Amino acid sequence: MIKVQGLYHSYTHDHVYAVKNANFEIAPGEIFGFLGPSGAGKSTTQGVMTGLLPLQQGVVQVAGYDMRLRQRELFNKIGVSFEQSNVYSKLTALENLEFYGKLFDVPTLDPMQLLHLVGLDGVAKNKAGTFSKGMKHRLTFIRSMLNNPAIWFLDEPTTGLDPAISRKIIEIVKDKNAEGATVFLTTHNMQVADELCHRVAFIIDGEIKLIDSPRNLKLQFGEKIVVVDHRVDDTTKREQFSLVKPDDMARLQTLLQTGKIEMMHTKEATLEEIFIQVTGRGLL
Repeated sequence: MIKVQGLYHSYTHDHVYAVKNANFEIAPGEIFGFLGPSGAGKSTTQGVMTGLLPLQQGVVQVAGYDMRLRQRELFNKIGVSFEQSNVYSKLTALENLEFYGKLFDVPTLDPMQLLHLVGLDGVAKNKAGTFSKGMKHRLTFIRSMLNNPAIWFLDEPTTGLDPAISRKIIEIVKDKNAEGATVFLTTHNMQVADELCHRVAFIIDGEIKLIDSPRNLKLQFGEKIVVVDHRVDDTTKREQFSLVKPDDMARLQTLLQTGKIEMMHTKEATLEEIFIQVTGRGLL
């Protein structure tokens, strides 16, 4: 569905690259996460893949289209939700969607149903210029769904949203993916990536350091540890036990036989911890 080989991009048209030798492929129906801090090259890569930036060096194919040519037909098949909302302030929410829908050569979804999906149906006739940042972000998000895209580019889709709306956005992405949409997700929110993505790529300073599934990364870089809360006299004590060290396993077995365990769960490495371990950098 998406193929990127040897992608380089320089905003200064010299050897200072925002993206350096990026290589990856995305299968149909996959949610692929592009993870890294601000300025890592995530949005630049997405810009080239969506035709917003010219392809300077390398091969980029999206839905079978060569991005050196940027054919109009491609835009009927993709949707793009930007981190920075770019709605028309003097148009209402409904008018924004109706106007945008006229740009496509394919059937589009019902604007009112989309507004209802993210809780904006009650302000459908309000001008977008009166909206909060979060409301504009939601409007930008559903606008990217209008043409029911086969490939969906999402740039920080939950940024600036409250937890309830963020959860709604995540569920919408899951539903569209279940219907067959391929998703390219750029984010520095590792929790969102962990929940949504089939595979992730770690990018730092324009270079991809690693590509794998969240599960494989946790198995490779995480420790096998169990955290146990158990009663000791009238208090609760929390202890960690390694599942690979014989002494810890023997202690855990003894504790299990006492019947005093209140809670027990495995402790796995987070994607953020793994990112720092692999790249030596944080996400901010």
